[in-house]
Amino acid sequence: MIKVLILTEGRREIGFGHVTRCTALYQAFEERGIPAELIVEGDESVVGLLHGKQYRILSWRSDRSKLSSLMTGAEIMVVDSYLAEKGVYEAVSKQAKCPVFIDDTQRLDYPEGVVVNGTLYAEEMDYPQGGGRSYLLGSKYILLRREFWEAPQRDTPETIGRILITFGGDDARGMTPKVLSLLVDAFPECSKRVIIGKGFRDVEKIERLKDSRTELIYFPGADGMKRAMLDSDVAVSAGGQTLYELARIGLPAVAMAVAENQVNNVMGWERAGFIDYAGWWENHTALERVLTSLIQLRDQGERARRGHIGKRLVDGGGSGRVRDFVLGL
Repeated sequence: MIKVLILTEGRREIGFGHVTRCTALYQAFEERGIPAELIVEGDESVVGLLHGKQYRILSWRSDRSKLSSLMTGAEIMVVDSYLAEKGVYEAVSKQAKCPVFIDDTQRLDYPEGVVVNGTLYAEEMDYPQGGGRSYLLGSKYILLRREFWEAPQRDTPETIGRILITFGGDDARGMTPKVLSLLVDAFPECSKRVIIGKGFRDVEKIERLKDSRTELIYFPGADGMKRAMLDSDVAVSAGGQTLYELARIGLPAVAMAVAENQVNNVMGWERAGFIDYAGWWENHTALERVLTSLIQLRDQGERARRGHIGKRLVDGGGSGRVRDFVLGL
């Protein structure tokens, strides 16, 4: 039996995007009857995302003895980290028959293995060639959870009636209450769906801000996120992994970058014509630009056009493509 280990990280301070996409790869192996195990360096806030999966919470980045014992007998090892040192990748590359490194920003000069970058702009990056590396680049390789492998066609209503607000599982920058306050004032006639993640600290503030047309959705799984997207006309979002799920659904969005590693992502999606980039979260004009973009997106044809672009660029097959390449299929 093939042994698959997926090493990643997630907690309130750094977010949960890595865990989300590693879960997608876990599910892809599971679909082929290949058991995998998630090894997560994190805290209790990440446990909800791992429900029903084989996992361990371990400090694998800093404890090399734990890492060494984990690697014994592993044919396929996946590393998805912004924090692991190069030595960790080198150890995995030497030990595993098939090492896989998930990247977003060309963070390291990776050792021998398969480098996966499913971001929209990955093919524009100047990755070094040779050295026993294979590259899977571009949005055809984006790792989406099973619930997003298939997506029904959405109708585009004549005007905006339902707005989704989603800033990840932790909203470390506290943007949700700011955006909700803006929309309560500017769009009182619209339904507002607000995603509340396990890592949120401003829940009471958000609850005080909501109006009679605000629905708070607490701790949704992938199914709940998909339903919320399908039941919305436009989204206001952070600039990470969620943008690829929105694209798969075909839900146009206005996005803000809330971390440095999101800037290229949101700019790439804006160039592609799927989103409006409202700017860096600290920019004093960002909320004003959210409002301007939402007013422009009242146009039915524009929303339909953007939704088509998103679905064309993200077809939901990325997790399976990465799995099949790794398995040599």
